Amino acid sequence: MDVSNWPILSLLVFVPVVGAAVIFLIPWRDDFLPKVLALLVSAVNLLLSIVLFRSFDPASSEMQLVERADWIPELGAGYFLGVDGISLFMVMITAFMVPLAMLSSWDQGGRRQDLFYGFLLLLEAGLIGIFLALDLLLFYVFWEVMLIPMYLLVGVWGGANRRYATLKFIIYTMGGSLLMLVAILALYFFHHAQTGVYTFDIMKLYDTSIPPHALLPMGLAFFVAFSVKSPLFPFHTWLPDAHAEAPVAGAVDITGLLIKTGAYAFLRFLLPLFPELSISYAPVVVALALIANLYGAILATAQDDLKRLIAYASVSHVGLVILGIFVFNVQGIDGPRMPSCAVTCAKASNMLRAPWIICPKRMSPAGCAPSLFWAWPKPGRAMSSPLSRHFQRLSI
Repeated sequence: MDVSNWPILSLLVFVPVVGAAVIFLIPWRDDFLPKVLALLVSAVNLLLSIVLFRSFDPASSEMQLVERADWIPELGAGYFLGVDGISLFMVMITAFMVPLAMLSSWDQGGRRQDLFYGFLLLLEAGLIGIFLALDLLLFYVFWEVMLIPMYLLVGVWGGANRRYATLKFIIYTMGGSLLMLVAILALYFFHHAQTGVYTFDIMKLYDTSIPPHALLPMGLAFFVAFSVKSPLFPFHTWLPDAHAEAPVAGAVDITGLLIKTGAYAFLRFLLPLFPELSISYAPVVVALALIANLYGAILATAQDDLKRLIAYASVSHVGLVILGIFVFNVQGIDGPRMPSCAVTCAKASNMLRAPWIICPKRMSPAGCAPSLFWAWPKPGRAMSSPLSRHFQRLSI
């Protein structure tokens, strides 16, 4: 199917936005119709992602299906979307996981389920926008828009400690985002000083020569922002709390989708913008990735809460993905894309199975079967060791 004249990338971003707007604006009498509408919208986006995949040319290394329009021309900011081999599978896995997240919460009780499903659609739009944006300011907007529904999903529909988990999530992610915003503005002004042109076009910013005195602080700002979102040790401590308190759909989106944006940003922005700095400090990042891989795995064995176990296992697997990125060879750079997608499916499937094996006294997803939980060995008792219990006491 020839979609070269379609605004297919814009459709992938804005179809969920339109669906969410309809859900928010109509005063629904019950929760069934907004749930059905949200599921249909997400199914349409899944079909669009399949069309995108069929129309993608794997032999080309250029950005494909590019869409450009003026956005804020006075600032040099444009509406610039494109897809390549890095972002294609991220878009597809996002479009695939969101309908599953909705189905996993279909029988979930609680207030205002219409808003819950509307925020899931907004989250999908923000995630897909992150993977498609090629304007750095537009990327930052999607980066922040994606966080707003996530805050609300955890803070409104989460568990008993949802306020603490949400506050911790906000502090970590907003702190990293502010650092990245300062670095983006510095890059923007450095580019203007060298070329006389104000632009946020990432393809042009790749060629910007960053002064030596600004190289380390700017690179560190991007690194911290992306490490928080990954999350890479030692910026990971928001994840277990947010994951444990989130509803099932929110937990699926956190482990399956949200934390993949950090690994994607390393490949798309940090390495091309700061190649020499990335190579110089690669041993430090590799060390942090190895610590994350081992530390997360050890802590996972010490948990007696399945959602926390999955969260710490995610920290371990993300460490492996970051390790592959910073070894700087073809297998290492190209490899993390497939493991990242595989980890997304694995973690999401674990979360979808969790309600069937966890007692509601330990966790509160809808539709759980407590009798099955007691037939299974409790992870914290069956697999813990003195070493793992020591690490558990040290964890935050």
